[in-house]
Amino acid sequence: MKPITLSSNKTNTMEKLTSAEMGKLWVTYMGNSMSKCILSYYLQHVEDEDIKTLVENALELSQEFVKSIEEIFTKESFPIPKGFSEEDVNLEAPRLFQDEFYVHYLKYIAKAGMSIYSVGLPLLYRKDVNEFFRYCLDSTINLMEQIKEVLMSKGLIIKPPIIPIPEKVEFIHHDFLNGFFGHVRPMHALEIAHFYDNIENNVTSKALIMAFAQVAKDKKVRELFEIGRDMTTANIERYMQMLHDENLSTPTFLDDLVTSSTISPFSDKIMLYHKMDMFSMKIRAFGNSVAVNGRSDIAMQYTQSLTKIAAYVEDLQKTLIKKGWLEKPPYAVDRNKLASK
Repeated sequence: MKPITLSSNKTNTMEKLTSAEMGKLWVTYMGNSMSKCILSYYLQHVEDEDIKTLVENALELSQEFVKSIEEIFTKESFPIPKGFSEEDVNLEAPRLFQDEFYVHYLKYIAKAGMSIYSVGLPLLYRKDVNEFFRYCLDSTINLMEQIKEVLMSKGLIIKPPIIPIPEKVEFIHHDFLNGFFGHVRPMHALEIAHFYDNIENNVTSKALIMAFAQVAKDKKVRELFEIGRDMTTANIERYMQMLHDENLSTPTFLDDLVTSSTISPFSDKIMLYHKMDMFSMKIRAFGNSVAVNGRSDIAMQYTQSLTKIAAYVEDLQKTLIKKGWLEKPPYAVDRNKLASK
């Protein structure tokens, strides 16, 4: 790419953080301080050397990201978020997951990280923040490649379905949008890809929330996890049926990778926040799925799921707020409040 030579060499590293930069740094800090706790526990029980290396690499990245953000915040006199700490993890707790689960889990959180970093980059202008997020994205992409290599080499995953190569270029006809009535066309490649991706996300999410329900101490928190588990199961079954109706393969459940332990490695606070974060990611995934969809029946599937999950995320948020566990992100000045003083 041909370089651009700007007339001014003024650096922007001393510029004030914009709202976008504050928000993305804050949410990245929260997510990675949580990951530090989760991954530290995983390392206590992992036996497979390849999977152990993956977890170690992911933990190292989370620690590095947190440290870099703390340095930026300190330079700006920005209060360091409380996030999560050793208070939220019990490294002495018995094994709750089998090794294979860790690889699927890492793929899930790597997807979430890549989404945050890639969406944020076009909004970031301060040089140090922009360079940090480029590094986050590049590092997470490299981690994802390692994860996929382990999944494939150990036979731990079913690749997305294979469909025929088109014989010729064709244009869409009037029945392309049909889903409930008339001739219903087969799914196109992007619809299949997003169903596969949503199933893959949800089987990981279900195994995790099933484990959380198994070990949660607070009754209300446990009930919320049970509701989320049942909702996720229903979504998986609907999405699988859509692909099975097209004679296409689907990812498999991971429930058998959760042990029978009832001793919690994590605080109810971190588990509740983690599930709020994961279900929020599902909402983003549904938006991406709807954007490339054409069939009305598929759109209805995602709309129903999105409505229920948005209500569930609100319930999780309300519980976190009630218990005093939800930190407030950076926010704008309340001008009306100032004017009333």
